[in-house]
Amino acid sequence: MNELVVAAVQMRSGVSPEANIAVMKDLVRDAASRGARYVQTPEMTGAVQKDRAGLQRILRPEGDDPVLIAASMLAAELGIYLHIGSTAIDAGGGMAANRAVVFGPDGSVMIRYDKIHMFDVDLDNGESWRESAVYRPGENARTVDLDGVRMGLGICYDVRFPHLFRDLALAGADILTAPAAFTRQTGEAHWHVLQRARAIENGAFMISAAQGGVHEDGRETFGHSLIVNPWGRVIAEAEGDEPGVIVASLAIDEVKAARAKIPNLKNARSYRIDNDTETIRGAQVA
Repeated sequence: MNELVVAAVQMRSGVSPEANIAVMKDLVRDAASRGARYVQTPEMTGAVQKDRAGLQRILRPEGDDPVLIAASMLAAELGIYLHIGSTAIDAGGGMAANRAVVFGPDGSVMIRYDKIHMFDVDLDNGESWRESAVYRPGENARTVDLDGVRMGLGICYDVRFPHLFRDLALAGADILTAPAAFTRQTGEAHWHVLQRARAIENGAFMISAAQGGVHEDGRETFGHSLIVNPWGRVIAEAEGDEPGVIVASLAIDEVKAARAKIPNLKNARSYRIDNDTETIRGAQVA
């Protein structure tokens, strides 16, 4: 396949999975009505809930999760690939998994991916996050075939770890993904440049659906869902942080063309780092 019509769904998920499912269904149906064969929703589609007790009350195992059940039925109804960017799944032992699931056009699960890199950060103005206190990190990178086009999966904070996306590209991914719930302050600073950089470095399309706006739990996310081509050009972007849908037709041959112009995946060489012992000791003492 040379052409693949894709869509990214921007949401403003609240704390109720049922309410979020209703919004998700409307937006995914809108995307499918506009010709999308592949539709991606953002990180934490099922609920944006920073209260740990509140999150624990809605956690379910994958087979019983209402978001994934609804997504499976929706994919089959519309005959599309539906990528739930992530939702919180009961991982046992009081922990959750931040899990992405891709459903095929028959509604079956094609691939699962648990977010590897935990957002444990202290930002300006007192904003602090400790995902590792709630979520069990994943251990395996994943790719999946969509009509002969290979896609690599990432989630939000993963986008700051370029080696993950390089490995996905080396594994054959033509499309890379990082559905997200970026904070407003980190999004304003880094969202566009990170998405474009991962596309440019790997000569791949980048698709990242986002959460946007002030959420019911009080957090604020950046929005600006993006689709970027392998040369780093933004070909679709959600305006601001309002819920909605963006659609683009991907010419998959652009991947081969970009990698032929800048063959950095082929040109990479192994190397070692030689450090001056005294310098290292001095840095350690300091």
